[in-house]
Amino acid sequence: MSILIGLDIGGTKTQGLRAEDGTVVREAFGGSANVQNVSPTAAAAVLGQLLAELGAADADVVVAGAGGVDTAADEEALRGLIGPHAGRARVVVVHDTRLVLAAGGCSTGIAVIAGTGSAAWGTTPDGREARAGGWGHLLGDEGSGYWIGRELVRRALARHDDGLSPDALDRAVLAHCALAEPGGLIERFHGAPERGFWAGLSRVALTAAEHDDDAMLLVDRAAGALADLAATVSRRLALTGPVVVGGGLAAHEPLLRQRFREAAAQRGLGAVRVLDRDPVHGALHLADRP
Repeated sequence: MSILIGLDIGGTKTQGLRAEDGTVVREAFGGSANVQNVSPTAAAAVLGQLLAELGAADADVVVAGAGGVDTAADEEALRGLIGPHAGRARVVVVHDTRLVLAAGGCSTGIAVIAGTGSAAWGTTPDGREARAGGWGHLLGDEGSGYWIGRELVRRALARHDDGLSPDALDRAVLAHCALAEPGGLIERFHGAPERGFWAGLSRVALTAAEHDDDAMLLVDRAAGALADLAATVSRRLALTGPVVVGGGLAAHEPLLRQRFREAAAQRGLGAVRVLDRDPVHGALHLADRP
């Protein structure tokens, strides 16, 4: 019997599965094990727990996808965190965008991550590859949940600087942060830098967009930024699609999906597919990657 362990290591959570002869028999969840967000010690603890739950000791291969895997050194570092918990298994490490494309049933095309962070990656039938974004929250992640949350905070602070009273959108931001006035957002943001918390703030904009013009403008900016990432990959590879979108925002926010489809069409991209299953399922198709 062939046993595969798949891991999708995101900015907010880590999801794992166990497949036996190609059939998923077990799933498990834990906190983020991405070393862009947590310490290597914390990441190792999460991975150890998940791999134990999934029975990785008798696995043949572990396929792990994570953001921030940009170099051979990044791959080796993550492999080093997984290896002690994976028995005799061969460990395959990829950027998490590859999980998205594979989970969408595509061997070629453009994958877009729209979650806590953002990135795009594509590959052509002749094996050429290109990446765009995925720089992390300090340098980019435009269009991501974290980015939307941060832009809401910036808007509230800019209005406060202008002497304006908090409007409905500002008040929703303050309520999310358990604050009474906008001035407290500065300390709150710098004092509690957890990406998942600020990515969760994106729901404020997505909920308010139906009746608030500024919130809708922010959603449109996010959709445009995500489409720009896909368009950059498209230009580099002379490949228009298919475009496969995954991540928490893509999965749970229909308004963002709609706006992304429109923005993608404006940029000449091809058909957009939104994953109807978790990206970790793409691991089943990547086990043979050298």
